[in-house]
Amino acid sequence: MALSFKLSEIKDVVIKDIKKYVDERGWLAELYRNDELEESIFPQMSYISLTVPGIKRGPHEHKYQTDYFCFIGPSDFKIILWDNRKGSPTYLNKTTLFLGEGRPSALIVPPGIVHAYKNIGEKNGLVINAANKLFAGKMKKEEIDEIRYENDPDSIFIFD
Repeated sequence: MALSFKLSEIKDVVIKDIKKYVDERGWLAELYRNDELEESIFPQMSYISLTVPGIKRGPHEHKYQTDYFCFIGPSDFKIILWDNRKGSPTYLNKTTLFLGEGRPSALIVPPGIVHAYKNIGEKNGLVINAANKLFAGKMKKEEIDEIRYENDPDSIFIFD
């Protein structure tokens, strides 16, 4: 029996609007503050990536890592999330979001949520992630916490 997802919100996924403070020099935005986060998701590392228009990243999920994505522009992104946590009350829910220049936001994606995003704008788009786990562990000597689906032709996680 093939699994099917219901379009709905997903428990524990958080979207926080990011306010841009604009003046004649440009703008500034606070991405995260530890007084606004649970200690379990305090960032341990961060990275920034550039995604060209029309390009998709994912889908993949983590067993232990919580991602703290910041979509602030330039460009806009379509994000799809699938709840793959069997014990979750929103198991098999699927959510589609549109974040970025038009809606600057932080997106908290807990472990077990399959996620993918695509740059749907006309400009290169930047995404910042402040994850609560180190990629490949301390000194990059541990197993990578990632289950990748993007190259699986039988995957049920289809970016539409």
